[in-house]
Amino acid sequence: MPTIAFIGLGTMGLPMAANLLRKSYQVVVYNRTPGKAGELLELGAEEAATPLAAARGADVVVTMISNDAAVEEVYYGTEGVFAGIKPNTVFIDSSTISPALARRLAQDAADAFCDFLDAPVTGSKPAAIDGTLLFMAGGDARVVEEQKPLLLSMGREVLYMGPSGSGAAAKLAHNTIVGINAAGLVEGMAIAAKAGIDASSFLRVVQGGGAACKQADLKGAKIIDHDFSVQFSLALMLKDLKLSSVLTDGLGVPTPMLEASKSLFQAGAAAGYGEEDLAALAKLYEQWIGGRIGRDKRADDEVSAAAEIAGAKSETDPDSDLDSDLDSNLDSDSDRRKKKRVALNIPLMISIYQWEQAGSFAGQSVDAVLNDVSEDGLQVATSIPLEKDMFVVIHFQQDTGLPPMTARIIRIERKEGLFHYGCLLSGLALYQRLQLKEYIESHG
Repeated sequence: MPTIAFIGLGTMGLPMAANLLRKSYQVVVYNRTPGKAGELLELGAEEAATPLAAARGADVVVTMISNDAAVEEVYYGTEGVFAGIKPNTVFIDSSTISPALARRLAQDAADAFCDFLDAPVTGSKPAAIDGTLLFMAGGDARVVEEQKPLLLSMGREVLYMGPSGSGAAAKLAHNTIVGINAAGLVEGMAIAAKAGIDASSFLRVVQGGGAACKQADLKGAKIIDHDFSVQFSLALMLKDLKLSSVLTDGLGVPTPMLEASKSLFQAGAAAGYGEEDLAALAKLYEQWIGGRIGRDKRADDEVSAAAEIAGAKSETDPDSDLDSDLDSNLDSDSDRRKKKRVALNIPLMISIYQWEQAGSFAGQSVDAVLNDVSEDGLQVATSIPLEKDMFVVIHFQQDTGLPPMTARIIRIERKEGLFHYGCLLSGLALYQRLQLKEYIESHG
């Protein structure tokens, strides 16, 4: 059997390499971040210190890496696999990369009398673990056929897409559909939740009706349970949609749904959810609808505990104003000033978004200072002029323990060379209300 170098031991790569070992392949592994190979070493893998060291004695080099820049580093770096390339080596990249990079890698491999296949996969983490991935392969059809036994040790099917770059293009077209479907699922579940429909019952409707899709099967329960452990991260979904946008611009294909879903995932990443599963897009919609899409036992327990504390506090301190609704409207400045405020002077970042006519977001991130906080709003200062009623995401410093929060600018003052913006927190989920209350109480 051929010796395999497997480079990239992330969410997908690690279980793929494990399946090769279970099929009795000799595997040498490398990962850019140390400490990921423990499970594979127990299964019999060897670990190399560099990509070059991993590839030096291999017949086939498989790479599964996050993005174009990382793939280029692994192939073209000083200690990259091409630095010691030997004739007749087969390189298989299963990452999601641009077709242009795939074609360049194939040409450089051919110049050194080697073969290169762009063979990305679909199936996400569960399929990588089960060995049921589907490979979409671009390159020489003969080489694809020769490498089928190896690929089928990690998957259930290998489909030939065409010449070099075709596998990468097919994957981007596929993930465009995934991103659109995922956004549509979350949006539909948010509509149902806001209408008072039980999320689990609605998911059964989706799965049994014309809206049935793989994303409903994979992500529906995760959204309801607030389980955003990573099968496929939001940041990687956004990366793929950006690559698809570049590809379609070059092809001249109008893609309004791609651009709309890409904007939604950009907003999710800006809100701090990039390293969670792509289903965490639901948290953005929960901010907009002012409540959870599904039920979460931990949150329910927190709300019950908070209610008990609030009840006890109201009995001992009837004048306490911390029990007021965080989502109440600001009827007047005098009402606002009656609320307990905490004076602060800490830096933060705000992401500003507006809807464009085409239905997508336009946005930027700017530095700001948090002046003070009350139960229903914040006052931030920045040198950047903004407009009333703009939609912003507030990113707090990590040591505050506060999550990103959606707000609307309702008041603007200019003093001391800065713009001071009163921001209404108008759609906080229950767990965010509790965190903000705890923060106010701890700094009171």
